Amino acid sequence: MAEPCDMMAADKTETAKAGASAHRLVACDGPAFVDVLREAAEKLLAMHDRAPRIVRYVASMQKWLITQTIIALHFEHKLAPARPPLTATSLVGFFAERPLYSRNTLIAHLAEMRAYGLVTERRNGDGRVRPLFLSGEAEALIGQWLAAHLSALDRLDGGDSASWLAADPQRTGMVQPLAARSLLSDPGWVHPPASVDLFVRTETGSNILHDLICRLPSGAASEDRPFCLGALHASEISRRHTLSRGHVQRVFSRARAEGLLVWSQSGNRGELFVSQALIRDYTAWQARKFLAIAAACDRARGGLHPESYAGGQARAAGAIAPDRVAS
Repeated sequence: MAEPCDMMAADKTETAKAGASAHRLVACDGPAFVDVLREAAEKLLAMHDRAPRIVRYVASMQKWLITQTIIALHFEHKLAPARPPLTATSLVGFFAERPLYSRNTLIAHLAEMRAYGLVTERRNGDGRVRPLFLSGEAEALIGQWLAAHLSALDRLDGGDSASWLAADPQRTGMVQPLAARSLLSDPGWVHPPASVDLFVRTETGSNILHDLICRLPSGAASEDRPFCLGALHASEISRRHTLSRGHVQRVFSRARAEGLLVWSQSGNRGELFVSQALIRDYTAWQARKFLAIAAACDRARGGLHPESYAGGQARAAGAIAPDRVAS
């Protein structure tokens, strides 16, 4: 069995494969891929509307990466008890090979999730604290997140991955760790294009970006011009996502300064237009995630044993089955 450190980072060959596969997905499916991205964004925002307190833990890039790691460590131990359990030590150890965040940042994030009941601890009779576990509610939500992505992929290739997942809830725990480790080892995902990073590095920035994507007209990728999203005010975004209007205005102002967002009237008033560059960058970035999830699902369906999770995850993004990228 491969050791956890064997494949902690994708080598240059595998990273190049992931990028090439993402390019093929965007190039082959074009407007259809943008349409499924819009529908997936709508489902993700619907999850936020139902459980905003929980979904906020994946609503910025930093939170997404740390939370997905916590979930992966939970499922790996749950399905293969010989694997290390979820603890502060195992979380910090996971990122030891990926110096993205400080030890204090990681522990504080885990502590906050514990405080909100998203992860729980179980005690032995003698009072010793057992390892941490994801709550049932959090497990259900990550299952919904995965199902939304597999449904989108099924629309592109006519597959049945979503129904396969729905047939057994335990399968979420088979797929998620593979996808998460693959993405955490992919620099193209961890470090988004500058236009995307402008949004996702901020608090709840991913939700703001999803809100914009949901407003794209059908077939948006087929035209090389800015796209009109209609009238949109910062107050509308701030109310939905429980953000200050000033925070949303600052994000919009930075995007406007970079030419990513343009309003038809001064003062961020009138109709809002989003640049083709932002759509292009967002689409290519999201393709990496969808391909990693597709590869993880294919490997799980192929009977990957839980104990082999520690090795091979970094290659998932470059191991997409041909039908996933067929035109």
